Amino acid sequence: MQCVTSTAFGPAELLHRLRARTTGTAVSPVTHIERVPAREGRPAPWPSWTDPAVRDALVAQGIAAPWEHQVAAATLAREGTHVVLATGTASGKSLAYQLPALSTLATDPKATVLYLSPTKALAADQLRGLVRLGLDGVRPATYDGDTPREEREWIRQHSRFLLTNPDMLHHSLLPGHSRWGVFLRRLRYVVIDECHTYRGVFGSHVAHVLRRLRRAAARYGASPTFVLASATSGDPAGSASRLTGLPVTAVTDDASPRGAVTFALWEPPLLPTFEDSAEEAPPIRRSALRETADLLTDAVVAGTRTLAFVRSRRGAEVVAALTRQSLDEAVPGLGDRVAAYRAGYLREDRRAIERALLSGELLGLASTNALELGVDLAGLDAVLICGYPGTRASLWQQAGRAGRAGGEALAVLVARDDPLDTYLVHHPEAVFGRPVEATVLDPANPYVLGPQLCCAASEAPLTDADLALFGDAAAGIVQRLVAEGVLRRRPSGWYWIHRGRPEVDLRGTGGAPVAVVESSTGRLLGTVDPGSSHVMLHPGAVYLHQGVSFVVDDLDLEDAIALVHQEEPDWTTHARDVTDLSVVNVRSYVDAGPVGLFLGEVDVTNQVVSYQRRRIGSGQVIDTRPLDLPARELRTVAVWFTVSPQALVAAGVEPSEFPGALHAAEHAGIGLLPLIATCDRWDIGGLSTAGHADTEAPTVFVYDGHPGGAGFAERAYGTAAEWLRATREAIASCVCEAGCPSCVQSPKCGNGNNPLNKEDAVKVLDVVLGALPETC
Repeated sequence: MQCVTSTAFGPAELLHRLRARTTGTAVSPVTHIERVPAREGRPAPWPSWTDPAVRDALVAQGIAAPWEHQVAAATLAREGTHVVLATGTASGKSLAYQLPALSTLATDPKATVLYLSPTKALAADQLRGLVRLGLDGVRPATYDGDTPREEREWIRQHSRFLLTNPDMLHHSLLPGHSRWGVFLRRLRYVVIDECHTYRGVFGSHVAHVLRRLRRAAARYGASPTFVLASATSGDPAGSASRLTGLPVTAVTDDASPRGAVTFALWEPPLLPTFEDSAEEAPPIRRSALRETADLLTDAVVAGTRTLAFVRSRRGAEVVAALTRQSLDEAVPGLGDRVAAYRAGYLREDRRAIERALLSGELLGLASTNALELGVDLAGLDAVLICGYPGTRASLWQQAGRAGRAGGEALAVLVARDDPLDTYLVHHPEAVFGRPVEATVLDPANPYVLGPQLCCAASEAPLTDADLALFGDAAAGIVQRLVAEGVLRRRPSGWYWIHRGRPEVDLRGTGGAPVAVVESSTGRLLGTVDPGSSHVMLHPGAVYLHQGVSFVVDDLDLEDAIALVHQEEPDWTTHARDVTDLSVVNVRSYVDAGPVGLFLGEVDVTNQVVSYQRRRIGSGQVIDTRPLDLPARELRTVAVWFTVSPQALVAAGVEPSEFPGALHAAEHAGIGLLPLIATCDRWDIGGLSTAGHADTEAPTVFVYDGHPGGAGFAERAYGTAAEWLRATREAIASCVCEAGCPSCVQSPKCGNGNNPLNKEDAVKVLDVVLGALPETC
């Protein structure tokens, strides 16, 4: 293996080296450099109640003393107060729950602790930390889908510190609560790590899983204290309270030391044009994937341990493959020190990569956000972020992966070639001058509450006392479930009447994962969730696994298997899809003259119809090939408004501008709906058109992105005037000229945020608001 010594370069020197290869270009790729100063830590004495063996074990791991925020949160938990610790990345949040939990396990030989993590990687990392402490009698163990069945019985009988995830709690522990009765009877603490990730419909489901956990624990006589850890977020106490259904106290004053961070915004350069070209082609910007791969290559050559975050699984594989190729061309064998990491890998592959990164065997890693959360990546020097991750909270989480030992760090945001990223790298105040977002979830959502009440009833009959646990809306939902024949009322409560358990998918992935199998050997390479299979595993698709390219021969959707063969083409594949929406029925409407406001069911149809082959590096389109994949349909609930063309023209909107004006209003409406419906913008979708076949008028649709709806469209319809007024004000008050992410640009737009007409969007909303009644 090629030996590369640890870097002696600080962030400024490393950034200088990265910029050096662009010397001579007309425009520097670095559009802004933000320097976050270092911060001194504020230590505190060990709490007097800390068990001596626990304290000694922590000291032996190099923790001389805790920080003030750790002691504050730990003491609240020790006193039985539900607490959320919301501090920055690498601020030592784990110690805040380890102190009270491990001290209790040491003094009470029967006590148990349950730890919940949103990812397997984080749970595995926490397990490594607990094992290193070497405390007698704790017997920590992970219990997830990767746990061999022969180990599960031992864990159930002997582990006192159980590390799992909400999915396993929902599918296994709670339905089998009688087998876990001893563990639940002795449960003292429930730790919810990275709780800011539980948002939108997924977060709403998890909120009820936690209520079911509280109900099961109470059934066995336990009332555990909840300790939550979160990245810095808006209103952490309120979000934690909605998640758990309990009053929660927030600790937010971060007393940990922080090394200085140099944060650069990087825009890839334009590719050179050739004078002998037959016709003048529009300028093409170098791809963010290629740019990130080159930056990762330079960092590894410099001996810098670097993590590159990439938005997609395919992108992570591409960056790793390009980096390894470049490194091997420079120094044969050096490419072995770079790998890809993503969900869908087999358990043994993920664990091997994690060990190699922690040991220093790997110098570079290209990862999806699977490593965004609190996995301890000590010793990293730099983070590359390929494309804006969607929220400022995620951006700072990813940037915080470097410099965890308190030293200086470098973070680089590499912009993709789209309006959102372009805006951000040229408007740094949108990145650095604003607080992070609040976590949004709505446990009262009836489309989440109903299925969760069915799950609770299948675990044990629901009683009147139980309904209070699930909120004010539970009683009405139960009556509806009885009327639908799902639950049956008996003197002792409401019973689930079906033989099997309710089928409720917390994450909404839509079924069993698709297995990726090598045709010639039968080897299982990994899995892909069914929602992504049409895009990633269509016939002819290039599928990347650990930097090795495979081409898909066949996709069998019925058996959930894709057959592939190894091949190294000089092109990548990009699926193209079309979306259509048709109105099924109208539940309610408001006739406001030139404006109509509607609520009803819609069918959203999405179909992958073709794919492009593009040259690696340049992105040049080689050809477009048709596909014959089935359309996927989503029946859901939508709110929509129509405006007569005459009213728009009278307001100064020309017919040629209808598409851009409606599109901009749609984007802003989706962005503002969380203010009204407490949803996440990723849980909803939209469509705008200058003339829809079902409405015969210019129309803007906003629909729930979940089968059967999620309650968001109903809330938007019920408060339409308030919602659209806030939308109009957000657009009009934005200081940008033509539209930006703060008003009308969307990070999820399938049309590349084109066309958009900010000025005319305000006129459209003025017409709508002028016609709708104030009480609407």
